Amino acid sequence: MNKRGHVLNALLLALGLGVVIEPGLDAATVRTTAQITVPIVLGALFPDVDTAFGRHRKTLHSLPVLGIFLAYPIVFGNLQYVWIGVLTHYVLDVVGSRRGIALFHPLSDAEYGLPSGVTTSSKYADLVTVVVTAVELAMFWALHTYVVTLDLDLSAASEAAAGLGL
Repeated sequence: MNKRGHVLNALLLALGLGVVIEPGLDAATVRTTAQITVPIVLGALFPDVDTAFGRHRKTLHSLPVLGIFLAYPIVFGNLQYVWIGVLTHYVLDVVGSRRGIALFHPLSDAEYGLPSGVTTSSKYADLVTVVVTAVELAMFWALHTYVVTLDLDLSAASEAAAGLGL
């Protein structure tokens, strides 16, 4: 997907997650949505920084990079929602585009993708983005409802990490 698709994905996802995290259509929902939108959009754009250095869809499109963004809020106590943007960027590139990404870079440059995608210049790119976003949102809803809440207070985890010298 192109940058437009990643921003569309992130904005739609932030709107949906705002309602998932804070159900209802009131001031609390608007506040939650506003709180998570910028981090999710920034996370969705971050992997494409590798267009300026390194190799696109390899250098910053890998599981080790995602691991750093998953660990960041635990270690430092901030950027809680950036990992969602990074993760959904990867999902959109794997499911929504033809090329795929190098998930195991720097260990392997093999690119992984599904045959379900379209080229970034396709007239169907926005439609594919919306469909992938709907599936992602359903998965985040299930995760939030049945596994772990996405509005976690990570201050205790951050204090534990600090106690370990991280």
